[in-house]
Amino acid sequence: MIRHYGYVKQTDPEVFEAIVAEENRQRDKIELIASENFVSRAVAEAQGSLLTNKYAEGYPARRYYGGCEHVDVVESLAIERVKKLFGAEHANVQPHSGASANIAVFFAFLEPGDRILGMNLSHGGHLTHGMAKNISGQYFEAHGYDVGREDGLIDYDDVAKKARALRPKMIIAGASAYPRKIDFARFREIADEVGAILFVDMAHIAGMIAVGLHPDPVPYADVITSTTHKTLRGPRGGLILSKKKHAKKIDSAVFPGTQGGPLMHVIAAKAVAFKEALDPSFKVYQQQVMANAQALASQLLARGLRLVSGGTDNHLLLIDLTETGVTGKDLQEHLDAVNITTNKNGIPYDTRSPFVTSGLRIGSAAVTTRGFLEDDMREVADLIADATFDFDGNRGELIARVAALCERHPLYGDWVYA
Repeated sequence: MIRHYGYVKQTDPEVFEAIVAEENRQRDKIELIASENFVSRAVAEAQGSLLTNKYAEGYPARRYYGGCEHVDVVESLAIERVKKLFGAEHANVQPHSGASANIAVFFAFLEPGDRILGMNLSHGGHLTHGMAKNISGQYFEAHGYDVGREDGLIDYDDVAKKARALRPKMIIAGASAYPRKIDFARFREIADEVGAILFVDMAHIAGMIAVGLHPDPVPYADVITSTTHKTLRGPRGGLILSKKKHAKKIDSAVFPGTQGGPLMHVIAAKAVAFKEALDPSFKVYQQQVMANAQALASQLLARGLRLVSGGTDNHLLLIDLTETGVTGKDLQEHLDAVNITTNKNGIPYDTRSPFVTSGLRIGSAAVTTRGFLEDDMREVADLIADATFDFDGNRGELIARVAALCERHPLYGDWVYA
């Protein structure tokens, strides 16, 4: 099946050209942004379906509109599949994004001014965990815990010390740039000691958790959120898991608390992605994601680059460029010029601004979907190192090497516009 976008081409050539350009960008560049992935044809077809036409405020069998009998089937499938995937008692699949899911959790459990404790954004946390300009930092009294200056790891004793001093109503475990395993059992102990709600944001590591390759937060957390893209390899969106006793509170916080009608075409794509994740092949994929991250880390270290915490336990790595003379902004731009897509990222205790940074965050999920294996990842590490240490001298050669890798592992073939 070749998608020609015939009607878009005829009615809106500017949008058509942008779509085609984006498809070519994805095919012709190596995607290393840790929060991105490539969906399957089935997921894309479900999201592109006419379910986009249906308004369905409420929940299955409890809608405020007629004509919801078919979308009820879709949402019920998504709910049951994700509950099975994670062994959760309750699931809400309506959040439009991970940030939307997090806002709903705050709305369900907190009052304005309540105290929260989450990972410091500059140490690997997420902006929705208490960043000053985010709603989480504007509406709540937000405090942060750090990682160690030398080892880059969460110091759970220090988290406990801060929790005892602050007595937060909610403790947030989870990160957007933390390359190591998270000890959710220890977080539960800390939360219990101070009487706090334990909220886990597993957006980055959900795929690995689903197949047992990362410690599981479900037995320990009061509530869990995730995106449905990243390592879950589904459409862009969010979800919430919780204990059954919190079901009504969570559902009310999503609708009508923080959202209106759900995006039924996206929920259909989530249902398809959850079915794919329940297949045994998904564990094989996640094992390869982690093996590829390890190969990438080992080769980067061998080429003289420093990694925050010295390596990775999941799909992402954070390169510390402090001693190279190159900033994160520089390296992101250099790599983009040779068709490798990354994002600059602050490192713990960074002295540069968030617009410049001393780090680069990279991940293995998208290239693994594309078919890259360990040898390919070692070549990617060499490309990054060569761009770091001698970009001007290597630029032409790097472009050719990237093109060869992309040709070796074609993306989507003739399915998209050609």
